[in-house]
Amino acid sequence: MSVVEVSVEGRVGAVVLNRPDQMNAISTDLGRALEAAVRDLGGREDVTVITIRGAGGNFCAGGDFGEVQRLRAEGPEALRELFLAFRGACRAVGEIDQPVVAVVEGVAMAGGFELVQAVDIALVRTDARLSDNHVNFGQIPGGGGSQRLARLVGRSRALGHVLSGERLSGAQAEQWGLALHAYPPETFDADVDAFVGRLASRRPDALRGIKSLVRHGLELDLESGLDLELDAVVDHISGEAGEAGVQDFTTKGSKR
Repeated sequence: MSVVEVSVEGRVGAVVLNRPDQMNAISTDLGRALEAAVRDLGGREDVTVITIRGAGGNFCAGGDFGEVQRLRAEGPEALRELFLAFRGACRAVGEIDQPVVAVVEGVAMAGGFELVQAVDIALVRTDARLSDNHVNFGQIPGGGGSQRLARLVGRSRALGHVLSGERLSGAQAEQWGLALHAYPPETFDADVDAFVGRLASRRPDALRGIKSLVRHGLELDLESGLDLELDAVVDHISGEAGEAGVQDFTTKGSKR
């Protein structure tokens, strides 16, 4: 069985972390397979939205301790490959054009929690358990948690969380802004399908343009980001997408 499974239904590409007996723990093979899956789907014109979720009722429990121990015995360069493989997967999420949605249930710990931070949108079950729990094992983050979390929730809250290793519920993750929505267990799958379906029904060029503007704009100062947006919106409206959008807006507006 592949450690990562990929399927496409309609305009949605689905990536499933497939090590359920290990709670989808991250190995070097899984990191590389995840990057390949994300990039392959990202290169498909028929895919508008990509989801990532875990098999067996858990998102991802973090790094594979067994593999970490084996790589430690082989030396620092072997160990580095594990973290580079996962880093490449997280980087791929930001570099492809389509929005990537994490679908989180069960546990999302350590590296799993870091993957949640790397996606564009996270949808969580209210009873999911999320944490950067590295400190509980005397370790430090290695998949981006020391860098992304502070950028998402602020320095004080990020430091407090990573230093304490406390758990967050899915509901708390929504309150912190780490998740867009926290859905109850009884309607979780239906709510996720409805949300992802709405995204997939949007114009692909609009979704891709918005993701690019937000992602790249965060790397710039505000004025440069506004210039980036100005150039993008003029190009967008001047083209085929703009003509279709104006007609659509006119039609919908006349029905208000």
